[in-house]
Amino acid sequence: MGLRTPLFDKHVMLHAKIVDFGGWDMPLHYGSQIEEHHAVRRDAGLFDVSHMGIVDLHGAGAGDFLRSLIANDVAKLKTPGKGLYSCMLREDGGVLDDLIVYRLQDGWFRVVVNAGTRAKDLAWMRAHATAFDVQIAERTDLAMLAAQGPQARAKAITVLPAALRPAALALGPFSAAADGDWFVARTGYTGEDGFEIALPADAAPAFWDALLGAGIAPAGLGARDTLRLEAGMSLYGNDLDEAHTPFDSGVGWTVALEPADRNFLGRAALEARRRAQTQELVGLLLEDRGVLRGHQAVSTALGAGEITSGTFSPTLGRSIALARVPLGAAGAVQVDVRGKPLAARIVRPPFVRHGRSLIAL
Repeated sequence: MGLRTPLFDKHVMLHAKIVDFGGWDMPLHYGSQIEEHHAVRRDAGLFDVSHMGIVDLHGAGAGDFLRSLIANDVAKLKTPGKGLYSCMLREDGGVLDDLIVYRLQDGWFRVVVNAGTRAKDLAWMRAHATAFDVQIAERTDLAMLAAQGPQARAKAITVLPAALRPAALALGPFSAAADGDWFVARTGYTGEDGFEIALPADAAPAFWDALLGAGIAPAGLGARDTLRLEAGMSLYGNDLDEAHTPFDSGVGWTVALEPADRNFLGRAALEARRRAQTQELVGLLLEDRGVLRGHQAVSTALGAGEITSGTFSPTLGRSIALARVPLGAAGAVQVDVRGKPLAARIVRPPFVRHGRSLIAL
């Protein structure tokens, strides 16, 4: 038996297919992964993301600590409520994890990390915090839900606590608001609009029911993966890992190299590896019949590559993938699918955003 979120019994009651995900017993789907995918693209879907790690940083030195810890720069967060996406790096420039940081108040930042790396991330943060005036607290008392889709915010607003509704209505993208232990952010992992909502764990089952009652359909990890891949969003352990830098992995835009005197962990090695970069992450669209999957070999005019994530796209009706290939590779490629070379072409992700195809089929 794996770890379970406060909503595990709700998933069982809905006859979810339960699978292991990073040591957690999580719902893969509630009957039809395809229908759950389409619900998010066309209306609203609800995900239990309570397996994610929520870490609060308090203290006068919290901002300075984060400026030294991650590759993006929290000094960009000029006003409370703003958030940013970043990578936390090893000293050698490899990606330890990708995460979101929110500045909630002066001296209070919230960091949301991946489920499979939460223990490692917390240990890393604490090991590097000793020189700063900062207190680090893992919020195991909180659950987190994600309501995603073009109608998700409108439906979720109706069941949020009344005190939080005005702030939630006013949120811009990548912004958050908090009221006590309730927290709502206009972020997500699907390429659609929506909210990610943290709340006391003991309040999560009733709130889950309220969101379902507002017309938001439950969705599992299967739909979450096809949605995020259509949106060109990386998955840690597949498209991001300790062996590769953000520049190798399609998230170089999250690295803030200015100001030049901000000496964040891994900076020197990262800059050296960037100068010697030989690979990059690209999108693939399969031209032949078949399904692209992780670890399949890719042949390009500049040499060999490998798929890091692949799936069938319900929105496009085609198979898509992210792949790490030689820097500068473009155009037609071949993918080895069960020993058969299939034609594909390199495209620029995202494939789909806000329900609309962004590539030529």
